[in-house]
Amino acid sequence: MKKKILVDQAVGMVLPHDVTEIVRGEKKGPAFRKGHVIRQEDLPHLKRLGKEHIYVLELRDDEIHEDEAARILSASLAGSGIECSPEPVEGKISLIAEENGLLKIDVDSLYQFNLLGEVMCATLPNYTPVHKGDTVAATRLIPLIAKRKLLDQATAICKQNKKIIQVIALKKVRAGVVITGNEVFSGKIEDRFQEVIRTKLKELGSQLDIVRYAPDDIDKIATAIKDCITQGAQLIITTGGMSVDPDDVTRKGIFQAGAEEITYGSPVLPGAMFLTGRIKDVPILGLPACGMYHKITVFDLVLPRILIGEKVGREQLAALGHGGLCRNCKKCRYPVCHFGP
Repeated sequence: MKKKILVDQAVGMVLPHDVTEIVRGEKKGPAFRKGHVIRQEDLPHLKRLGKEHIYVLELRDDEIHEDEAARILSASLAGSGIECSPEPVEGKISLIAEENGLLKIDVDSLYQFNLLGEVMCATLPNYTPVHKGDTVAATRLIPLIAKRKLLDQATAICKQNKKIIQVIALKKVRAGVVITGNEVFSGKIEDRFQEVIRTKLKELGSQLDIVRYAPDDIDKIATAIKDCITQGAQLIITTGGMSVDPDDVTRKGIFQAGAEEITYGSPVLPGAMFLTGRIKDVPILGLPACGMYHKITVFDLVLPRILIGEKVGREQLAALGHGGLCRNCKKCRYPVCHFGP
């Protein structure tokens, strides 16, 4: 409700408009912005601006101001690995990554939250790699004032799904790589895969500890994979030999090594001939030749998910088709682009 009252009686009430301050030759702008809740210490400043009376919004018991609402909404949305900005700015509070990791959004719950209409939350895409200090989401009440019942509905959605927005730290693993192909094994072609994989793992906090080479021979590929596991590898990556060429037998070698839950093929370019599987509790990823030539491939989308302990199979790979076409930009800006989820 809007009414005109004496300034001295306005503490705790809400300004429905900006109060402008003009200092000749210096500035003209808002001294107090729309939505500001008047405090005792604001009264002398308002009087200096010539405000003996002021129009204010008076909140009823069943109403809530946008700043209080933003604090409640942000606290309800924030899961593990998330901190909230200390104060609302123009009614908005940001959700910030507390650590490096992978952003995980409960997309369905976020949708239900935003369906309420007068509350909103905007986020970065699900599974975006983020760094400590990155803003990953922001929330606010859309009107200046709303019914508290609306906030109860919004927070109820959050309580049912306690991990709507979270940042999950990546596990640090010891990886083993099996580089396949007669040309590399014989030394006719220099191996360029090892350094690519080593660099990508290092960027995510893991390390490549074990490297094995194998020709296009099913038994020898299987032996090399098993040896990596014996040496303590927590993740296996194979390179090359993933196409439909009769000489490409890496998939058969992976199967012979004991891999289960094998999924071959992804709707992502580059990376259509990608493979995922597991040997007991050790994930195995089959990387096709595109991983050597392209800066970013399906491998970059899947590897972080593996490092937060998720299983990636047919359902998860199928979902990557939407957004799974890389534009191969001259200057790669991934993940600040559309590629991925």
